[in-house]
Parts: sequence; structure tokens; C-alpha cells
Amino acid sequence: MISRHPFSVVLVALSVVLLAPACKKSQTADSAASGATVSGNVIKIGEVGSMTGSEATFGISTHNGIMLAVKQLNAAGGIAGKKVEVVSLDDQGKPEEAAVAMNKLINQDKVIAILGEVASSRSLAMAPIAQTHKIPMISPSSTNPKVTEQGDYIFRVCFIDPFQGTVMAKFAWESLKAKKVAILRDVKNDYSVGLADYFAETFKKLGGEIVIDQSYSAGDMDFKSQLTAIRSKNPEAIFVPGYYTEVGLISIQAKGLGLTAPLLGGDGWDSPKLTEIGGDSINGSYFANHYSTEDNSPEVQKFIKEYKEMFGVVPDGLAAMGYDAALVLFDAMKRSPQLTTPQIRDAIAATQKFKAVTGLISMDAKRNPVKSAVVLKIEKKSFKYQTTINPT
Repeated sequence: MISRHPFSVVLVALSVVLLAPACKKSQTADSAASGATVSGNVIKIGEVGSMTGSEATFGISTHNGIMLAVKQLNAAGGIAGKKVEVVSLDDQGKPEEAAVAMNKLINQDKVIAILGEVASSRSLAMAPIAQTHKIPMISPSSTNPKVTEQGDYIFRVCFIDPFQGTVMAKFAWESLKAKKVAILRDVKNDYSVGLADYFAETFKKLGGEIVIDQSYSAGDMDFKSQLTAIRSKNPEAIFVPGYYTEVGLISIQAKGLGLTAPLLGGDGWDSPKLTEIGGDSINGSYFANHYSTEDNSPEVQKFIKEYKEMFGVVPDGLAAMGYDAALVLFDAMKRSPQLTTPQIRDAIAATQKFKAVTGLISMDAKRNPVKSAVVLKIEKKSFKYQTTINPT
């Protein structure tokens, strides 16, 4: 299990690599732009994540999901007889550090593909670098549409904000019967701003009213001014598409001001830290997510069982997305005749109806998956399944 103390570089080489029998070296082509190559008996891939910082649970969960997938792959013989090794770099939750990590992985470590980042703002700092060097990059959980617009080597395995915003707008209108909703967004976060915009657009099309749209900045601790303004509009729900650190504080201060309307959010809420921070104040709130641990499908339950055996905790949605991102990459590599970066890119793009933990993954023309979302309710520090909403 990954250490929870600060670090900048983790080179993960599973012990199974050392135990593997020598395999005949295959002929592979280098990536023309980056010099990345598959050599010997090892396939080296990169990972960039927020292992430390205010959103460390995102990076740690994603990393753990990736490492479970790597362990399973290598135990089953790897890819074309080669074992996979992961070079994991910590960006500390900072876009500029994500860009530095990306350059190192490509230019120094010579990785053949990269998994990451979770946060859209950091993926947006990484994607142009991957595109320039023609290194396939798969984001597990960056939902802002701009991420894959950076080029044809950039992919994701999560749904995107237009869909996620639509999911929560429909849920507010149809399930909660809310007609008046307030928004509280993080103006420094591409994810939050985009999700708020898509939610508002859909909710108004349905016939609802956005009674007030307030903002804050990541790292803020005091939200009383914005919440007081929201209280004056008497909304029936409050959409807060931020990350768990601020959302937990917002829930406490909202209850302290007498606001009883449920909070609504997106997948950025998904962390056990949310209920640790928010306590009872966050109960009765809802958020969109990629999967539910209450899903009884064999794929989900097998993943949960093996993740718990490896890490001692129940996997959250970020862990599931990291796992699925790795599985999609490995499946594409298995379908790549010579493991060149263009062939890997083409194979990822051709992915259709891949059976993953978070549902069937089919890449569309913009390298985004077509898949469903679930809505979860927070009850006594647990995330309870409410409904599944499919793309139309």
C-alpha cells in the first residue's frame, strides 16, 4: 500500500517482475517524438497523481486501483510475456507540478503510456505535453470536456461534465421535485465551473430556476457570506460541484446558518474524508458517481474483494476509475501488434463494450466513453445507491 507521507517519486516494480522467467525480446518501434520504447521484459508506463496535498485521497485511491490491475496483469503473465512496471509521480495537487512530472516521465523515464490525472485542471496541464510527444494518455476521472480536446492521443474512462451535470439536474427536477436551486461553485477549478454551467443549462431547460449563483476559491475556509446570500433566496436544493475538502466545510456552515435544503454535487465529492469533515451535516445530500459498492455484479464484487485484500479498505469511485483506466490501457496493449505508441493509441480509440467495473466502456469519436452514472445519497457516513441514469 502506498505511503501516506509526502514524497515526490515512487517507482513501483512489483516483485513478480523479478520472479518472471526471461522472455524473448520482441522487436518494437520507438515513438518518433519521445524515444519511448518497450525493451527487454518490461513495459514501462507512467502515472501522475495527487499523492499529497489537499486532494491526496484522489491520488492515493487512483494509484491503488492501478496497482491492483498491474498486480493481476503480471500474475497472469503480463502482455506478450512482458511485465508491466509503473513509474508514479506525485504532483502535490498542482497543475505546474503535473506538467513537470509529465515531462520527466516522457523524456527521462521513457514511458510508453501515461495514466492520470484525476483533476481536470491538472490533466489540462499534462495533455498538451503528451500530445506533442505522441504518448497515449488516459485520464481515469477528469470530466471536463476540454481534456480530450487537446489531441488524438488523449483519452478518458469517465463520463464528462455535460452528462454529469445533466444527471444531477434531472435528479433534482424529477426525483427531488426541486424547482428552485442555488449554485455554489469553485471559480478556480475548471471542473467545478464547467459542471456548474452544464447543471444550470439543463435545469433551466427542464423548467427550473437558478435563484442565485455564488462562488468561492479552492482553499477557502469561510463560506458564510455566500451561504447567507443563498439562504435569502430560499432554494430547494444547493448544487456544490466542488471537491470534498471544501464541500465538507460548506455543509457544516450551511447547517449552522439554518439551511435545510440538500446539497448536490458531482464525483469530486467521492472520498471518505467528505464525511469525516462534514460529519452529520452532510447527511441527506446527493452526488453523481461512477459506481456503487452496492452493485452486485460479479465484476464489481470481485474488484471490491481483491482491493480489500490488498489495501484493507473498501474501494471508492476513484479507485475503481484508476483500475478501469489501467484495464483499458492493458487491453489496448494486448491488441497492439508491436506495442508502438501509434498502435496503442489506435487500439485505445477502437475500444468498444469493454466490460469494466464502472460499466461498459466504448470510446466515441472524441475519445470519451459512453457510459451511465449513478446517484448516491449520504446517510450516516455511507454512500447509498439511489438510481442509475443512462446516456440518451
